[in-house]
Amino acid sequence: MSADGLNVQLDELKAQIKTNAPAEVFDTFAEEQRTLVSSADPSGFVQAGDRVEPFTLPDADGTPVELSRLLAAGPVVIVFYRGGWCPYCNLTLRAYQRELLPELERLGAALVAISPQTPDGSLSVKETAELTFTVLSDVGNKVARALGITHRPSAETRATSQALGNDLGEVNGTGEWELPHPTVLVLDRDGSVAFADVHPDYTSRTEPAAILTAVRAVV
Repeated sequence: MSADGLNVQLDELKAQIKTNAPAEVFDTFAEEQRTLVSSADPSGFVQAGDRVEPFTLPDADGTPVELSRLLAAGPVVIVFYRGGWCPYCNLTLRAYQRELLPELERLGAALVAISPQTPDGSLSVKETAELTFTVLSDVGNKVARALGITHRPSAETRATSQALGNDLGEVNGTGEWELPHPTVLVLDRDGSVAFADVHPDYTSRTEPAAILTAVRAVV
C-alpha cells in the first residue's frame, strides 16, 4: 500500500456508498460528518505528551486485558473505532492487519483495537475481518470519554440509522448513543502518548506509514 493508500481506498468506498445509497440517507450522514468536523475542539482531545490511565477491558472472548500488561512487553498502538457496522472501520482494520501488524510485531509493539461494542460485537468483527490482533470492548465509552474523543450522533443521524436497522444503543449494550472519533494512539512503555491522531471525519483515518514512523521513534 502506498503512503496515501488507505485514504485513497476510503475515498473510493465513500464514492461507492454515495452511488448505492438513497440520496437522503447519504446526505444525512454527509451532513453529520461536516458537523463533527466543524464542531470539534481539538484542544479537548488526547494529545502527545499526555498519559493514558491504566485500564482493563474485555477482549472478544470476554477475557480481561490490562493495559499495564501490554505495555510491559513494549509500545502499544491503540486504534479506537466506531463498530463493526461501520464500513470505514472495517476497511481500516483490515488494512492495519495487512499493512501494519507484521512490522509492529517485528518491532515488538502490540496492536489493539477498541470500540464501544459488547464483546459479542467485538468477536463478530474479529472473525469477519479475520483479525489476529487484540480487539477490546469499551462498553460505556469510559476509556474513550476520558480521552476526550467521544461524541453523540445527531437526532437525524439516529433516526436514519435506526431506519436502516442499526440501533447503536442496543449494539453498544447501554441504550446510549455515544461513539468515539476514530483515533490512533501510540503509547510508550510508561503509558505516555507519543503520537495521537483523532479524526472527527470518520471517513478518513491514520495512514499505516504515519503509525510506523511514530512507533519506530519509541522502540
